[in-house]
Amino acid sequence: MNMIEAINSAMDVMLARDDKVVVMGEDVGFFGGVFRATAGLQKKHGKTRVFDTPINECGIIGVAVGMGAYGLRPVPEIQFADYIYPGLDQLVSEAARLRYRSANDFICPMTVRTPFGGGIFGGQTHSQSPESIMTHICGVKTVIPSNPYDAKGLLIAAIEDNDPVVFLEPKRIYNGPFSGYYDRPVEPWSKHAASVVPEDYYRIELGKAATIREGEAVTVLVYGTMVHVAKTIIDELAIDAEIIDLRTLVPLDIEAIETSVKKTGRCLIIHEATRTSGFGAELAALVQERCFYHLEAPVERVTGFDTPYPHSLEWAYFPGPVRIATALNKILKD
Repeated sequence: MNMIEAINSAMDVMLARDDKVVVMGEDVGFFGGVFRATAGLQKKHGKTRVFDTPINECGIIGVAVGMGAYGLRPVPEIQFADYIYPGLDQLVSEAARLRYRSANDFICPMTVRTPFGGGIFGGQTHSQSPESIMTHICGVKTVIPSNPYDAKGLLIAAIEDNDPVVFLEPKRIYNGPFSGYYDRPVEPWSKHAASVVPEDYYRIELGKAATIREGEAVTVLVYGTMVHVAKTIIDELAIDAEIIDLRTLVPLDIEAIETSVKKTGRCLIIHEATRTSGFGAELAALVQERCFYHLEAPVERVTGFDTPYPHSLEWAYFPGPVRIATALNKILKD
C-alpha cells in the first residue's frame, strides 16, 4: 500500500470493527476526499457513517466534539492543515478540555486527520506545518507518520484513543518517500518494505519513536517527510548517524531521545515548519535539560524559514540536501 491506501485501510477497519466510528469532512463521502484517502468508504459503510460536511472547519470540529461527548468516535478530516485554524477554538477550548472540566464524566475520542507540509507547490495556503501549535494544546495528542505501515497502525491507535488526536499526514510522501532532491523521479512506496501493510487490524502504540538507522556520531531527530530526506543525505555522506523517527510529538518518547543523544553526544533536529517556536525548539530544550553533560557540541536545527511558504522559491525554503549537509558537517566539527 501507499500511504493514502494505508490510511484508507485504517478507517475501513475501524468502521467495520466499531459502529461508533464515523468519518466526516469536506468531500470525504461520494468523492472520496481531495487526496482520495476516503475513497470507497461511503459506498461500503453507508451515508450515516461516512458523510460530507459544509465548508466550515469550526463546525466540523464543533460537531465532532459533540459526537465524542455522546459516545461516538468521530474522525473528521480538515482538507488541508492550513484551514484548521478556524476550528482551533473548538479544539482548544472544548475538545482538549472536556475530560478535565467534567472531572472525567465526559471524554472526547476524536481523531482530526489533515494533510500538512509542502513539497507539492501548494503555495502559502496549502503548505503549512502547524504541528507545534497542536503540541502546545494540553489535552491533545499529535501524531505524524512517515510511512504506510506506521500510518495505518498509528491511525488505528489514534481512533481507539479516548482523548482528541490531531493526525497530521505529510502529503509530500502520500505516494512515495521523498529524498529531498526535487529533480529526481519519485519512487513508489511499493519499492520499500514499509509498504507491506497488513489488510487486517493492528495498532502502533502512541508515544513510541522508531530508530530508522543506528549510529554513533550524531543523533538526528525527525518526523514525517524529513525522515526520508535525512536518511538519503546521511547515507550519501556516509555519516555514522542515528536517525530517530519521533512518530508522535505528544506523547513524546523522550526516553528514546535521551538514550540516543547520551550515546552520540551530538544532536541535529530537522523539520519543515518555521523556525521560531517550531517543535524543534522544544526538542532542543529537552535535549539540553536532560543530556547537557553528554553533549560535545551545541544542538543544531535545520528548519523552514520565518516566512510564508513561498511558491516560486519552494525548494529554497524546504530543508533540503545542502542545508542539512552543512549542518551535519558543522556539528561533527564542533
